[in-house]
Amino acid sequence: MKKILYVFVLTFICVFGAVQAQAAGDAPKLISRHGAWKAYSFLDNNEKVCFISSQPRKQGGKLKKRGEVFFFVTRWSDEKDKNVVSVANGYAFKPDSQVAVKVDGKDFLLFTQGEMAWTKDQAMDDAITEALKKGATLTVKGISDLGTETTDIYSLTGSGAAYQAIAKACAKK
Repeated sequence: MKKILYVFVLTFICVFGAVQAQAAGDAPKLISRHGAWKAYSFLDNNEKVCFISSQPRKQGGKLKKRGEVFFFVTRWSDEKDKNVVSVANGYAFKPDSQVAVKVDGKDFLLFTQGEMAWTKDQAMDDAITEALKKGATLTVKGISDLGTETTDIYSLTGSGAAYQAIAKACAKK
């Protein structure tokens, strides 16, 4: 549940620019930019949280209305959740659907809830994170609650460097 709450808060802050998100703690601060990826950190209950995010370079699907789209990898300084992968697709997913994630030929499935998708476990989080750091292209396919299929393509340029920035910023002390 902590995973879902934090990713929702990150999405809210990134999408809506909620600088005054007092319930979530401090607003994220940009650590650095690396190609198509940005690295951020913030404090939540005196715990440092870091994440990288990117937006697609190409969005596909015939949705009438779609919000901001982000792909995230989040880390906590206490390393309870070393890597947490999530997607905010800018629309409500079809209930009980899955999101197909492909990184340079490696396929993964994420579960959905509302406008977010996550991995099923830490092993998949780590596998996707490793693929992102070394890959060139990320493709995310989802289905909206109205049945519209979308395909978003992200550049992975800078993803490895952005990840290294958050690994350093959120290193266990």
